[in-house]
Amino acid sequence: MQLSLDDLETGATDPALRDVTFVVVDLETTGGSPKGGDAITEIGAVKVRGGEVLGEFGTLVDPGRGISPHITHLTGITTAMVTGAPRIESVLPAFLEFAHGAVLVAHNARFDMGFLKAAAAATGTPWPKAQTLCTVQLARRVLTRDEAPSVKLSELARLFRTETTPNHRALDDARATVEVLHGLIGRVGNQGIHTLGELRGHLPSVTPQQRAKRHLADPLPERPGVYLFRGPGNEVLYVGTSGDLRRRVRSYFTAGETRGRIKEMVALAERVDHVECAHALEAAARELRLIAAHTPPYNRRSKYPKRGWWICLTVEPFPRLAVKRSAPAGAPSLGPVRSRADAADLADLLADTCGLRTCTTRLRAGAAHTCALGPDGAPPLGGCRASVATPEPAALYRPRADRAASALSGRSSEVFDALQARLAVLAEREFFESAARLRDRTAHLIDLVLRSHALVAFADVPELSIAHPDGAGGWELSIVRHGRLAAAGTAPRGVPPMPVFEQLRAGAESVYEASGDTVAAPDVPDTLFPADTLHGASPEEASLLRRWALRPGTRIVDVQGTWGEPINGAGRWLDWAERAGEAGRDARSAAAHPRGPARQYSEEATHAA
Repeated sequence: MQLSLDDLETGATDPALRDVTFVVVDLETTGGSPKGGDAITEIGAVKVRGGEVLGEFGTLVDPGRGISPHITHLTGITTAMVTGAPRIESVLPAFLEFAHGAVLVAHNARFDMGFLKAAAAATGTPWPKAQTLCTVQLARRVLTRDEAPSVKLSELARLFRTETTPNHRALDDARATVEVLHGLIGRVGNQGIHTLGELRGHLPSVTPQQRAKRHLADPLPERPGVYLFRGPGNEVLYVGTSGDLRRRVRSYFTAGETRGRIKEMVALAERVDHVECAHALEAAARELRLIAAHTPPYNRRSKYPKRGWWICLTVEPFPRLAVKRSAPAGAPSLGPVRSRADAADLADLLADTCGLRTCTTRLRAGAAHTCALGPDGAPPLGGCRASVATPEPAALYRPRADRAASALSGRSSEVFDALQARLAVLAEREFFESAARLRDRTAHLIDLVLRSHALVAFADVPELSIAHPDGAGGWELSIVRHGRLAAAGTAPRGVPPMPVFEQLRAGAESVYEASGDTVAAPDVPDTLFPADTLHGASPEEASLLRRWALRPGTRIVDVQGTWGEPINGAGRWLDWAERAGEAGRDARSAAAHPRGPARQYSEEATHAA
């Protein structure tokens, strides 16, 4: 199942109950509280999905202490039975592996989960972020007092006539709980509850006010698209996307929604609008545009798609690098960079390597660059990177600007060769701290160059037709123009896709190539906007479309123009940059948890790079 962007953001989906894997677990212990020194004596678990038993797990556990006569009388487990059994430090990892990726179910889940988490903490075993379900709570919500005065497992087993009778042994009790769970799910299925989120929302932890707004999802189709929560003043509170609009919006009114800000948003919402889309890619692209248009207060990302920073080579007799909000069309540039400080740091690294001036004096064509060297024959500390011994005319300065333009446009990787040589000299002289800083800055620059060249090359393509399998024998079709989604459609199984492409192309959004200082706005006819290197496309949307075009299984049906990235860019330095990034993270981790001299870690990290 393809995750939507909103599903990725929340970190969860709302699967149908028939597709959910449950691990029903039961424990026997030496007493009632892990805080009082009590421990687990037996673990039993049953894994089920869609009513089918997938596996069972059962073992006695040596608690490391004697078992009282009272507990022996209740469970039948004696001290002699657990003597020689595996300890919890070896049993718990095996159980967690058995339950990996499943929803944990228990009768009185607080008791069982409390013991398991205490055992994980005592043994240093990481506890997974698994969802849990308590059949006691579910029974109290589903069953009336008349039919179930008590929700003890034995009473519920009698009510649902389970084949296994609970007997205070872990595996048998887990088997009985499985049958009780299926009986309870059968009851709520008649009430229109068919997904895990809806089932959790049926529990008492969801407020009546939250549950009362569930009807807002009823008009939505079970189709991919974008949904918009609107507040009392018709303002857009939140924008999201999903492959199943009704199921996703319903999940906001269940216990599966745990985000505090989103619960606050749901309390304010008065209605939910939607835009139905052909497929998930169109929904994701429209979501980005709607978030940028409405800037909803409860969305964290994508609200300001053009707030990035670009490193641009200025057009003047003595070019220099400038950090700007946008990159003029045709100008050598790199971006976008989220932080202006990061962009300025990388611009300074490039200027230093290429010998570009960093002074801001405006120089005419007939003038000369006069920033002087320091007394030691080197540029003064904090001074212009292009300081010279004698005034330098534009003709002598031009090769420096050409070197920078070649690096920005991908015509040459000379800059990275120079940075590598400088790094080697620093390491040879044992200036390991300086070498580590240069290594990290170089890796950051390589990453930016690769991303920027990929983005600009994709936005340069006048038209790209792509098709991706829909998983049912058909195709999801998209037409991309200059980094924008211009049209989207589907060709179900048995429908020839090429005629559908022709229909989409005929009605596709017009996106004009940037030329000169302006570009036609695709959404506002007869209007001109300043041109940029992405032809007016949003960097985030262009990145999304490029990733989709390069997904496994996607077919490039047609390309108008050329889609190609610079052969002399930073591509051959990619492996080095990845190793340098790992070395930098290792060094920072070592600095945060020192085990010796800081110099040692800088030296090791530099040599690793």
